[in-house]
Amino acid sequence: MLLASAGAWAQATPVGLWKTIDDATKKEKSFVRIAEAGGVLVGRIEKLLDAADKADAVCDECTDERRGQPVVGLTILRGVRPHAEDKTVWEGGDILDPANGKVYKVRLKPVQGGKALEVRGYIGVPMFGRSQTWVRVE
Repeated sequence: MLLASAGAWAQATPVGLWKTIDDATKKEKSFVRIAEAGGVLVGRIEKLLDAADKADAVCDECTDERRGQPVVGLTILRGVRPHAEDKTVWEGGDILDPANGKVYKVRLKPVQGGKALEVRGYIGVPMFGRSQTWVRVE
């Protein structure tokens, strides 16, 4: 019984491989791998899924050190930590939209027993932002 609950807890974290789904078009966009590094979460694009996206695309719209970097392998999620009180939420970092180069604050919340991830990008407070639901691949 302990092993079953430990496995369920592990799946209820954002760590893993996720399929991103565009909130406007509902198209599958990419695979993003989220990993824990030094106590914080980091997410990188592993693969582009939309045939309209070039495999050798670079982040021309980025305004920070990621400008001109290849989109595949690009760190889009960084500095995310577990919420101090609500252990079902991770926040405090930022997320990059490589399509427009904008960086937003981010909040992550695993849902559906860890099979999906609510990703909320926002400026200021979470109620002023937009959400996507990513689907766990592994």
